[in-house]
Formats: sequence, C-alpha cells, structure tokens
Amino acid sequence: MSVNTAPIKYAQRSDSLYLTIALPDVKDESITLTDSGLDFKGKSQDKDYSVNIEFFKPVDAEGSTYKVLPRNVQMHIMKKDKDDEEFWPRLLKDKALEKNQVKIDWDKYVDEDEEEEGFDTSALEGGMGMGGMPGMGGMGMPGMEGMMGGMGGGGMPGGMDMAKLMEQMGQMGGGDMGDLGGGGDVDDGDDEDDLDDLPDLEEAD
Repeated sequence: MSVNTAPIKYAQRSDSLYLTIALPDVKDESITLTDSGLDFKGKSQDKDYSVNIEFFKPVDAEGSTYKVLPRNVQMHIMKKDKDDEEFWPRLLKDKALEKNQVKIDWDKYVDEDEEEEGFDTSALEGGMGMGGMPGMGGMGMPGMEGMMGGMGGGGMPGGMDMAKLMEQMGQMGGGDMGDLGGGGDVDDGDDEDDLDDLPDLEEAD
C-alpha cells in the first residue's frame, strides 16, 4: 500500500510554532518530535500517511505538546532559542520541500509586527476547542469574554434589584387589592342596606 504525504499547515510566534497535520480521524499514529525535526506516521480514512521534516532551526522537543483531535493533529512546538525574537522565514530547512508540503495556517497567523499574545492552546489541554479559530481565540476571545463579563456584572445586580422591586410591588399590590376587596364587601353591605330602605320611601309616596 502506498504512503501519502500528510498535509501540514503552520503559524508561528516569536517563541513557538503551531503545527497542524490536516488529517481527520487519525489512527495508529506514531509521532516522534526531536529538537531538529518531526516524524509522523498514521492512518486516516483507510489511507497511510507520513511526514518527515527538518525544522529551519532547533526546537525544544521536551517543552512541546501535541494532541490527536477528531479533525486533525495539532502540535504546539516551542522554539529552542527563546531569546531570538525574530520570526523564522519558513518552517523547514528545505525550502523546496516546504513549498510543496507546507501551507500557512491563516486562522492562526499574525504578522510579526502585530504579535501581542501567544497561541491559544486550549485544544491541546483536552478542552472543547474553538474549531477553526484557535488563533483568533488567543487574541480576541478573552476580550469578548471580558466585555460580556462586564456587561453581566453591570446588568445582573440591576436585574436582581428589579426582581426584588417587582416582588415588593406585587406584595404591596396584593395588600392594596385585599384592602380594596374588603372595602368593596363593606360597600356591598351598605348597598344592601340602602336597598332595604327603598320600600319605606315608596310607602311614603
């Protein structure tokens, strides 16, 4: 059986790489990460795939993590030289191989001048994950959550006060209605007395 080359896409930050092997339902995987390269073998949809690449610069294999997810295999690979703040010009040492085998992961991509935060690695921690937006989640979602949290923090106490106010108004209303009802009964009694007096008036006529 022929072995296919697994498709790779990646993005980077100054201190790390986020590499995705875009194969669904990977089984029987064998993943070996060294400081110089990556060797991957696995089966997806009854086809055998492999990757054997050498990185542009050394990486920190011990500090890196990966996880096999239903839609792909994701890896957060730490760069060896953390003091080097410059982005790599490419992922692989072999420029020709990269052109044929590697694509930019635009979902996680940021320009070197616009880098603010690292990657969102929640998918690698066994969380539910962001689907196709982990990179955006790393920068945008915390802000959105903060905004929503702020709205909730500002809105909830007011909502609770309104509920209490409505409850108090309801209780007051109930008391008023009861008083009105009681007054109504008394008035009805007066009306009956008035009706009893009418025959006397007729007799007087």
